[in-house]
Amino acid sequence: MTPRNVDTSVFRTLHRIHRQLADLGERLARGPKQVRGAEAHLAHQEEQLAKVREEAKTLRMATDAKQVQLQGSEAKIKDWEGKLMSASSNREYQVLKDLIAAEKMTNSVLDDEILEGWERLEQFQDKIAEAEAGLAKAREKAQQTHAEVEQQKPLIEEDLRRLRAELGECEASLPAEIKEAYRRVVRQRGEDALAPVENECCSGCCQQVPLNVISEILLNRPMFCKTCGRLLYAPEGETPGQ
Repeated sequence: MTPRNVDTSVFRTLHRIHRQLADLGERLARGPKQVRGAEAHLAHQEEQLAKVREEAKTLRMATDAKQVQLQGSEAKIKDWEGKLMSASSNREYQVLKDLIAAEKMTNSVLDDEILEGWERLEQFQDKIAEAEAGLAKAREKAQQTHAEVEQQKPLIEEDLRRLRAELGECEASLPAEIKEAYRRVVRQRGEDALAPVENECCSGCCQQVPLNVISEILLNRPMFCKTCGRLLYAPEGETPGQ
């Protein structure tokens, strides 16, 4: 059965609507992904701040413990120095001197470690401030993203409803003898179900379209690409062979 003529503009309109619907569908699906991405970044920043704070807490506890250890060691040195004057023998005196010297050496190391600990704690304050700033920025971004997505969602859904209605009206004008084939290729290829013929080739698969098929297209007869199955049409203001 020879297909009934269909104005080429119908196919152009169908292709436009399918592409617009696909674009709107992607935008609608992208919204929740953007929200999840922003929330994931926010959670990461929260984890980073908690990590830096925990590291600073651990370092402070270790530094405080060394400070307590140093105070205890200094108390022992003071006690041993008091006992030097009352040593009962040279041997006892020398033992006390050796103990004091060894403890002072240990304390020298502790002093350095404590000083280093306090310096590192000062650096951690900068890290904490940086992490807090990053968290505040991530929280603001998450709130902004959520608000934008919520604002855009009803607008996109309204455009989808309008285009689906327009698509239904346009599809209703298709002859019955090609409607099923058209729907089948739409199910398979979605927004790529149609393709203009450019330079005697199907713009969808880039394969050459036979001249007799191009002639049929110029007569406004529905033709499908024999290679990829797309519904072919002539671009607006052009002929397929140009």
